[in-house]
Amino acid sequence: MKKNTLLISENDRPFWQLPLAALLLTIVVYIIGKDLFHFNWSNNYFRYISSDIQLVLLLILAAMGLCSTKRIYIDIEKSRFKTTLEVGPLKLGKWQTIKNYTYVSVFHKPLTDGSYTFVVNLWYNKNKHFELYSKDSFSDAIQMGYDLSEQLNIELLDATIPNDFKWIDKEALKNQKTT
Repeated sequence: MKKNTLLISENDRPFWQLPLAALLLTIVVYIIGKDLFHFNWSNNYFRYISSDIQLVLLLILAAMGLCSTKRIYIDIEKSRFKTTLEVGPLKLGKWQTIKNYTYVSVFHKPLTDGSYTFVVNLWYNKNKHFELYSKDSFSDAIQMGYDLSEQLNIELLDATIPNDFKWIDKEALKNQKTT
């Protein structure tokens, strides 16, 4: 990764998900191998294999869901960002250009179970925003927002209290972290 590129990543997957994904992919390889071994050109065979194809696709999707990671790359030098879905070395996503970084905001979003999650947004081009990070810890969200605002040299807004938004004094926050 380049020096002027920021990486924001969701947490690593729990350990049990990778072996389960490997097991599902092993079952996929077995089904495909079995179907190739019994291959013939009859009509009944193609009806039989169509159900296997559906099962293979379902297993592949489940395995990819268990071992994929969402990451966001921000290229400061070229003023662009990219959201990727990564499975091993495969990265799916494309770069989008940002004209002017405006500020970083942290706010809370209610969940269906009554709890809250804290969201960090990067605002650009005056009124457009991009959701970067979502965590259930206020201190983690503020830390992520602070780090990002320092890297981009922009302001940080605390919007966790509705209709009472406050610009955060980053110097005071920096001094508080060092003590």
